Amino acid sequence: MIQKKQWRWPPVFFVIIVPLLLIDSCMQFRMNSKEIHQYFESRGLDGKEYSYRIGNRVINYVHVGNENLPLVIFIHGSPGSLSAFVHFLSDSILLDKVQLISVDRPGFGASNFGKAEPSLQRQATLLKPVLERHKNGLPVTLVGHSLGGPVIARMAMEFPELIDGLVMVAPSIDPQLEPNEWFRGPFATPFLKWILPRSIRASNDEIWNLKPELQQMKPMWAGIKAPTIVIQGTKDKLVPAGNADYAKKMITNAPVELVIKEDMDHFVPWGHPELIRDAILKLVAPSDVSLSAN
Repeated sequence: MIQKKQWRWPPVFFVIIVPLLLIDSCMQFRMNSKEIHQYFESRGLDGKEYSYRIGNRVINYVHVGNENLPLVIFIHGSPGSLSAFVHFLSDSILLDKVQLISVDRPGFGASNFGKAEPSLQRQATLLKPVLERHKNGLPVTLVGHSLGGPVIARMAMEFPELIDGLVMVAPSIDPQLEPNEWFRGPFATPFLKWILPRSIRASNDEIWNLKPELQQMKPMWAGIKAPTIVIQGTKDKLVPAGNADYAKKMITNAPVELVIKEDMDHFVPWGHPELIRDAILKLVAPSDVSLSAN
């Protein structure tokens, strides 16, 4: 009697693939639509999730607040997602003055998760419809943390008519201060990138390309016309404090204010959200707040 051969998973699947899948599931740095809905519902807020498509790219974001108020758009770092700023979207002080949006940048959250867009110019173009849809003749302030800093800078260079203020939070903008992380190159190749969790894969791809992207932007900084506030900690081990000085030097056609805090690290949105809130309010309602840093 011939017996049917039973299929067995090869040992390599359990030794390599299963751990990689588990790591990937644990390192996504994002909220799903159900979690986003529950977050706003539990706080009595009418937050809405939107998405749109440009070519093969999908951009996802959430919006909350009175559409007749000035607009603030949060752009996260790398890795990350719109959830990095979701706690700002329930800030009653901000919601009294502005409407708020947090975006999944290309390659993160629900915006083609894991498929990075290394070009800052292309990222700016992909995010432009958010500005066009919600500006409605009102002032728009962009807030960018870490790699979100050069993204909002590029948006202000490309679309100065759409942007009225910038808040750069520990921004990676000076090409000379980018670390020489040689190991990122191999992991940006098709041979090795599959090993990385999707969020880290997307992050590695764009960070590996960041220095030449920043060099390309050097002659474009004079194109920024929006008043800018830069928030930086002196104990930031990921983005050197000299990046704040670079912004002051390069932005020559708009006022720039530096908020430097001693002993503050890179994770400003979570450790010192009040600095970001105050910067936003100073740009949209300058009579209501004065900035300070210890």
